Amino acid sequence: MQLFRREILIRRAVATALMLAAVSTAAPAATRQYPPLREYLMARDAEIALARSAAPDAVSAHATVEVLTDHGYEVAVAGDNGFVCLVMRGWSAPTFTPAPFRDFVYDAALRAPICFDPVASRTVLPLQELRTALGMQGNDPEAITRGVTNAYATGKLPKMDAVAFAYMWSAHMNLGPGIGAFHPHVMVYAPYYDNAMLGGNPFGGSAPFVSDDAGTPFAVVVIPVHGVAAVETGKAVEHAP
Repeated sequence: MQLFRREILIRRAVATALMLAAVSTAAPAATRQYPPLREYLMARDAEIALARSAAPDAVSAHATVEVLTDHGYEVAVAGDNGFVCLVMRGWSAPTFTPAPFRDFVYDAALRAPICFDPVASRTVLPLQELRTALGMQGNDPEAITRGVTNAYATGKLPKMDAVAFAYMWSAHMNLGPGIGAFHPHVMVYAPYYDNAMLGGNPFGGSAPFVSDDAGTPFAVVVIPVHGVAAVETGKAVEHAP
């Protein structure tokens, strides 16, 4: 019963997010302005703790941690297991599909703690660092998309040549308006996948679904992980139903 209620709430949240984003995209692009950079930044120690909360302690305690500064991401803690944990901001929102989520780049409150596995650290992390750099330069979602496409075509971004994984288990995710926190999940980077290839499972439901950039080299499959607790600054806490 709790799982059913959670699915209903998630679906409502996703529908609300789509509606809010669609309303915002109805305005001319020229009217959108980024909030001041300081609103995207965090206190260094707090950001390190939030980044580590993305994964189980056995992973995050040995991971490299990056933090956002006024000149982009930089390594705050050197790890030894090949994982990289950081807190993604709105600039990491999908800029290919679904289109209504593109304007999440303007949400300075969005916080997405994530821990990339060694393959994702090599292939996906540079993508997110580029998206962040382009956003910090003032590029709108369309310009970010063009920048990513060009960088991939010219070899400035590494090819997505293997399936990669990332943990998103934090109890403190804020994935955008109408969504907020989400159930602990694993991100699977599956180039060129679309949701039909997984059976057309509902967006935001309890079954795996393609969430970001479907049909592109950057496609992301979200797999909710049931029977585990969300992670809060180094300790597990029960996830709200």
